[in-house]
Amino acid sequence: MKKIISTPNAPAAIGPYSQAVEVNGMLFISGQVPINPETGRVEVESITEQTQQVMKNIEAILTEAGYTFADVVKSTCLLSDMADFKAMNEVYGSYYKENPPARAAFAVKELPLGVKVEIETIAAK
Repeated sequence: MKKIISTPNAPAAIGPYSQAVEVNGMLFISGQVPINPETGRVEVESITEQTQQVMKNIEAILTEAGYTFADVVKSTCLLSDMADFKAMNEVYGSYYKENPPARAAFAVKELPLGVKVEIETIAAK
């Protein structure tokens, strides 16, 4: 059975999607952008700060659903500029020191709200 996951500790959906959906022991987290959930705005500019906010948003959703970063099996990282990959990767890697998930990273033409990074996540128990 499909369960919708929602928390005020991560940004509210800005379109017709859920923060996350859990089904059959798997959690599918929608792409997270660096919106501060307290203000509903992007308040940081550097790729490092934006990636930190994205990872905090992912953590809030994982926590709400009863998962941790250790349960993450796949991430997809979208960047507005591949030149930001190294800085994004340093922050991202700090959350996965052991047994990191599978991952893909792409440069895209642009991201919602003009942000530099968006990360979607899949976790499993």
